[in-house]
Amino acid sequence: MSSAQAPPTTHPLWAQLFTLDADTGLPLQARLRLKVVQVILDGRLAPGAALPSSRDLASTLGLSRNTVTAVYQQLVDEAYLEARPRSGVFVGKSAMPASISDPAGIVDPFSREGAAAGTAPQWTKRVLRSLTDKPTLSKPEHWREVPYPFVYGTHDAQLFPTEDFRECCVRSLARSQLPQWTPDFETDDVPDLIEQIRTRLLPKRGVFARPEEILVTVGAQHAFYLIAEALFDRETRVGFEEPGYPHARNTFSLRTSNIIGVPVDEQGLVVESLPELDYVFVTPSHQSPTTHTLSLERRQWLLRKAELQDFVVIEDDYEAENLYAGEPMPALKSLDKTGRVIYIGSLSKSLSPATRLGFIVAQKELVSELRVLRHAMVRHPSAFLQHAYALFLSLGHHDSHARRVNQVLRQRMDAAMAALAEYIPEFECTPAQGGASLWVKTPDWLDGGELAVRAREFGVLIEPGDVFFAEPGRPCKFFRLRLSSIEIGQIGPGVLALRDALRAIELKIRGRLSASE
Repeated sequence: MSSAQAPPTTHPLWAQLFTLDADTGLPLQARLRLKVVQVILDGRLAPGAALPSSRDLASTLGLSRNTVTAVYQQLVDEAYLEARPRSGVFVGKSAMPASISDPAGIVDPFSREGAAAGTAPQWTKRVLRSLTDKPTLSKPEHWREVPYPFVYGTHDAQLFPTEDFRECCVRSLARSQLPQWTPDFETDDVPDLIEQIRTRLLPKRGVFARPEEILVTVGAQHAFYLIAEALFDRETRVGFEEPGYPHARNTFSLRTSNIIGVPVDEQGLVVESLPELDYVFVTPSHQSPTTHTLSLERRQWLLRKAELQDFVVIEDDYEAENLYAGEPMPALKSLDKTGRVIYIGSLSKSLSPATRLGFIVAQKELVSELRVLRHAMVRHPSAFLQHAYALFLSLGHHDSHARRVNQVLRQRMDAAMAALAEYIPEFECTPAQGGASLWVKTPDWLDGGELAVRAREFGVLIEPGDVFFAEPGRPCKFFRLRLSSIEIGQIGPGVLALRDALRAIELKIRGRLSASE
């Protein structure tokens, strides 16, 4: 449409062009703005083209004229539109971003002409460090549509503190707060968040640190990567819990080929069995995946061994806040008198994994090195998110949210234990003192991976146990029930459906045995 053309008077054309999307989650005014901008940037209205009057568009879409006028004025202020006295509103001449003059002249690499232009690199030969063949925790693409998702990795929509977190984000965007987080922090972090971690979070774990001993990361996994990149080479000997946290194991394996499995039992890591090591990775609060807590005696003995054998302990304080029974156990870092513990914490796990905020506590010399390394990777985690979360902590929202989560998770844990005892008593499961999952042992004949595959046919997602082992037995007689993504009312029916999957496997086995007789 050229600038010389008058806008059509037929409303159906405008209704078709400006129909608002209903599923964006945005308020009405923002949805109209989104649609007008999309129409312009998609090239459906060229620069200089006339738009309907605010009265006509409001009538066509069934909106308030004030809503349309407000959107038009915003877009005029931002040069998407221009208002001409006594003529109307038109697409701004500079509304379209600058682009190359002849996009049609570029050869599409997927076309026949493009494919004939040369040979692509053989990336499978060029990639030096790959994790594609490593077992890890994963979910099917449409896992949210499955009725009974006993899996990790999402926030609980009913528990997420929407208004509290939104309030902190809005406050961070206040004009008076912009100088606190908009500058480039280079290797530094937002001071308010460091102070909240130092004075509010760490003392609850018995840890006291100076600001220069704390580094903010993009989640705990970023912390694993930074540590491995800075400290490991191919010969570095890393003791690792068996079974253990697959994401950490996979990250470490990118830098060392010398990961040594260390068994765990009801008291956590078996310290007596530690061989000669350079580092040992441990999840002492709630061992991943067994949920067992490392006893105080073993904590003390582990630190003593670290001194005697000259190794460093990497402590992932996994789900330390999720405690339902017993007294909190002091973090290994709180017992560390010689600086041999590198402490990793998460700010996002209880809130939402998507927020991606964690931290490392270690001696100043190591943190200084990690700051420079982090700068080369990501510069620093989002300063806006750091500032918003500092407010979230300072206003007490983090603590109150943790209390709500603990209460609900304990109810889910009780429901899951009761359902397993009633419907599948042949499964063995130790009640967890905290955390968000149950580690389940199956009968000797049953593989947890086989059960997971069959369970999906019954609408149940579980986490097969083999991904947690460097060397899983066959059959691998374990699986994990994660309780952070399933409502309490779905737990009983979910375990019942899991029993149906188990019985289907039993019938199949009986059928094979009968056929062989």
